[in-house]
This record gives sequence, C-alpha cells and structure tokens, in this order.
Amino acid sequence: MPISNGFNHVATLTTDLDRHAEWWGRVFGAVVTFKMDKSDEHPRMFILDIGGGAALNVFEVSEDEIIGERRRQGGRGAIDHFAIAVDSLETLEAVKQRLTDAGADIGEIQRLGPEWSLFFRDVDGMELEVCAAAE
Repeated sequence: MPISNGFNHVATLTTDLDRHAEWWGRVFGAVVTFKMDKSDEHPRMFILDIGGGAALNVFEVSEDEIIGERRRQGGRGAIDHFAIAVDSLETLEAVKQRLTDAGADIGEIQRLGPEWSLFFRDVDGMELEVCAAAE
C-alpha cells in the first residue's frame, strides 16, 4: 500500500506569470495562494491552488530558459504532461467548454481504460490532460 497521499504540486514554467494565473483561474477556478517576487536567487513565482489539495508552482522565466519543444511528445523533458482530475464526465464536459471559451487548443473527450480523458494545451502551449473516472 502506498504511504503517500498523492501529489502535492507540479512545478512548471511560464514567460508571463500574470497571464498564466489568469488563464488557470478562468478555466479551472485556480486561486493564487502565494506570490514571491523575483530575487537574485529565485525567479518570480506564484502558487496556484487547483483544488483537491493539489497546486501548481509556476515560475516566470525568459523564453530561452524554457528548454525543449512543448508541442512535441518526447521533446518536453522528463515530465511529458500532467493531468487534472475532475469528479465526473459532466464536469469534464463543462471544462471542455471553458477551454473552448478561453481559446485553448483542445482535443475530444475520449475513453482511456477506466476514465474519460481530454487533452488540451494551456496558454503557454504545454500539453496537459483533464480526467474523470468512468462510471
């Protein structure tokens, strides 16, 4: 039996922290719970509460500090993507509409084993996923 309680946060990078936080707030209702100004030792950072005890720790960096090709699997580094969990297919369909309204590049809801899945690209072009357990 696992001894962890699941993921605490995923750290990611953006070139525009305010735009990133606004987009996640509009699509997922994410709330900024912590802000850190840039210093000589640390980039500007926000912590976004995305619900369920999970967070995104988002660091603002220059474009040349983001390594890899965010639009190509295998080019995105060791962590290819992460998935946001929602409670039902109905909520997943609502998220799909919110993504559409936000102008996101989205796929179709599909069944992947025991869950429903929707792949999308966030405001920075990173491929991510939203999942709901199939009933």
